[in-house]
Amino acid sequence: MFVAPDPGRVRLRVSTRAVLGVALSVTAAELAGLSLTASLTGGLAALLALFTVGDPTVRRQAVTTALLPAVGFPVLALATALHGTPLLRDTAWLLVVFAGVYARRWGPRGHALGIFAFMMFFVTQFLHALPAQLPELYTAVGLALVVCGALRHVAWCIERRVPPPAAPAPLPGTGLARPTTRQAFQATVACAVALAAGQLISHERWYWAVGTAWWIFVNTASRGETLVRGFRRVVGTVTGIAAGLLVAIPLAGAPAPTAALVAVCVFGIFYTAPLSYSWMMFFVTVMAGLLYGLLGVLHPGLLLLRFEETAVGALGAAVGVALLPVTTHAATNAWIERAVTCVHACTTAAARRLAGDPHADPAPHAAELELLLGRVRLSLAPLVHPLSPLRARKARARRVLALLDDCAREIKGLAAVAADPDASHDARLAAASWRVEAAVHALVPPARPADRDSTAATAAALPPHHPGAEAALGHLHSLERALVDLATPLRTAPGAPLIPAA
Repeated sequence: MFVAPDPGRVRLRVSTRAVLGVALSVTAAELAGLSLTASLTGGLAALLALFTVGDPTVRRQAVTTALLPAVGFPVLALATALHGTPLLRDTAWLLVVFAGVYARRWGPRGHALGIFAFMMFFVTQFLHALPAQLPELYTAVGLALVVCGALRHVAWCIERRVPPPAAPAPLPGTGLARPTTRQAFQATVACAVALAAGQLISHERWYWAVGTAWWIFVNTASRGETLVRGFRRVVGTVTGIAAGLLVAIPLAGAPAPTAALVAVCVFGIFYTAPLSYSWMMFFVTVMAGLLYGLLGVLHPGLLLLRFEETAVGALGAAVGVALLPVTTHAATNAWIERAVTCVHACTTAAARRLAGDPHADPAPHAAELELLLGRVRLSLAPLVHPLSPLRARKARARRVLALLDDCAREIKGLAAVAADPDASHDARLAAASWRVEAAVHALVPPARPADRDSTAATAAALPPHHPGAEAALGHLHSLERALVDLATPLRTAPGAPLIPAA
């Protein structure tokens, strides 16, 4: 639960770079003589630029970073101008919410720009920024983006050595069936409910409820994923508040130790984000408490208010997700079908490579499979959650995950064998590949039927050949078994036990 592998120490490097980026951005703002409000805005802009920009190439990352002011500056101006007119301010923020979520249809760039726009509105509420402060806010954000751009793309470009994996394409759909359109309406309703409920609790700190509702909808695609994310956010916030009572309040905003602990929190946010939303929210909550200490407004009652606003934000997300819901079952089945289809593509490419085709390469398909399995795990998270009361569905989901992990392991082995130039082709590989294809088609309707009987007979009559081919056959046979076994949990009714009672 507390230790996870970090191949190539990528998370460690990215987290360290984030601390440097935020620290250098705040330092640049301070050296420019800007106010504390502007410095904190610059620090948040740096954190967002390093956290949200996730394009698959370094060049596209640089372009997205350069585009952040195009959405951030107008939103800052709008939010500060409407600060004294609550009705217009609230309406404008909900429009920003809708546009920010809708923009996710344009991939990682739209995702990053939407988050940046939302958070620029958020930071003006957090810091109570006014129109007279706009010039220095623009300066601080501009300095932060220049510093982070230079650090990320020139001084320490980790992505040149280890390119970030391309996110799987979203599930297809049009109109309200399109995930981004559906989620734009859901998030807007959720934020509207959170905004109204948050203002009933506090006229000064209501924005935390809106922020909670917004972030719960980030990187979720189904009703179950959203509800689990809301639960994890509340857990992370509660534990973060407890830590804030022990750490942030005694510090009382002392600059040096507060800055050091904020750096620890920034590192923790980046290091834990890929692994645990609860841990990430723990560090976010502690950091928020430390920043309130710097602003001179921190007290135990404020931390309690933070919890209350988070709770009503999570409630707002639950209300929003009830609108035009995508069920966990529907989303999971769609991702599983894509993963199984990817298994078939990788198997076909490996067989062609082993048969002598130099242009066939299973490696890209194997990498895509890992990403798709990540989405399957995310989609199944509500069912395998320890607190899930649906025992039959939990057992079914765990069985599916175990078999898909078996498929991924065999695909990795098959790709490694295919990459060996000494592995000669063996006619039995074609027969084994046909059997795998038939197993895939049993799960995903095929374009044409597979002739399993003739290929099996051909395979039985073939003599053994090169050891590389023997290894490939072993992976193919294990892959076939895993795919055949997948039929049971996938065809079992969602609420039924996997093993019928005798």
